[in-house]
Amino acid sequence: MAYDEDLADRLRAQLGGEPAVVEKKMFGGLAFMNRGHMAVVASGQGGLMVRVGADDAGALLQRDGVEQVEMRNRPMTGWVRVDAERLRTARQLTGWVSRGMAFTDALPPKR
Repeated sequence: MAYDEDLADRLRAQLGGEPAVVEKKMFGGLAFMNRGHMAVVASGQGGLMVRVGADDAGALLQRDGVEQVEMRNRPMTGWVRVDAERLRTARQLTGWVSRGMAFTDALPPKR
């Protein structure tokens, strides 16, 4: 399954003005890198992958439409997948994008 082009366009619209953000195709999706760190990904498996950090992931996983990200049957600690149904409005998407950006803003830039 290819990533959702509409979701990718919405992410571009939100993050296009961010000078530190670069988009990169990877893992069958379209990742938005903030200072070299993946912040959010329009996933090839559907929905949005968001880097939230291990401390916040547990509470977020209790929400409807949010699940643990797995790659090759292994959980990716600190990452959640948000179902596309939970991203219908600009406000919903902005909330998740803001989480991913805030987490990666707190990390040292990659070289």
